[in-house]
Amino acid sequence: MAHPRDRQGLQNGPVSTQNPSTSPTAGNAPDEAPPPRWSSYLAIGDSFSEGLWDPYPGEDDHQRGWADLLSQHLSERRVAAGDEPLQYANLAIRGRKLRSILTEQVPAALDLRPDLVSLVGGGNDILRPRADVDLLARHLEHAVARLRGAGIDVLMATGFDASHSPLVGMTRSRSAVFNAHVWSIARRQGAYVVDLWGMRALQDWRMWSADRIHLTPDGHRRVAQAALVGLGQAPDDAAWDDPLAPLPPAPALDRARQNAQWVRAHVVPWAQRRLRGTSSGDGRVPKAPELQPVPLAAG
Repeated sequence: MAHPRDRQGLQNGPVSTQNPSTSPTAGNAPDEAPPPRWSSYLAIGDSFSEGLWDPYPGEDDHQRGWADLLSQHLSERRVAAGDEPLQYANLAIRGRKLRSILTEQVPAALDLRPDLVSLVGGGNDILRPRADVDLLARHLEHAVARLRGAGIDVLMATGFDASHSPLVGMTRSRSAVFNAHVWSIARRQGAYVVDLWGMRALQDWRMWSADRIHLTPDGHRRVAQAALVGLGQAPDDAAWDDPLAPLPPAPALDRARQNAQWVRAHVVPWAQRRLRGTSSGDGRVPKAPELQPVPLAAG
């Protein structure tokens, strides 16, 4: 497989040359994948990459999430191969739309010059009915090209398939178009992709937090495994995308009550912030702004 840093023959990057049996969609990666070649990794994006809602134990306001977990997996593999721990930073901030990510976080990423950047954004834009998905994709590709031109490997992600959500599911067609752009950008620019849309496990509400927008700790854990697969690494958990055992359907009255509670607790505050022109991320700073060695896991 051509290395994504190779600017010659870019059309033969990781997406277009991936063997179907080891693609993210297939749910597998090579069993004997080499140890990660990246010595540094930087995550940029919104609440998804900040890690909502996967708090560190005993630290309710310090979110972990899939990107932190991915950094741990990559670092552990480096150390096991006799290399130094991975250097990691995370600039993602909740509530950020794609424009803010590209104008604020991408320049910072270029300054830090990591080997690998995960760039995941656009979800907050796509929630808006008037979102111009084609314009979002053009801006995204420009940013990916800048990172790739600087010799940085890029990991993107598709949007989720929200067909199971009556309200968020209204964005499904916009998400599908955006996803098509993501795969095309990855092919043209030689980038990696996490296939969130194809994850069967995420079609279960038990993978989602009470706000129905952000993942639970188990959801983030599974996405971290999907990210390993997207990077051509073997997952630690072979069952990372196995669906959960089905539960009996809840009575209709219970579902109606839960939906009403969700609207009061989460939809109304979101709509009020939008009307005021404010964001859940206003005043927040990145949780890990500088590249630092990933701490070794206890035990």
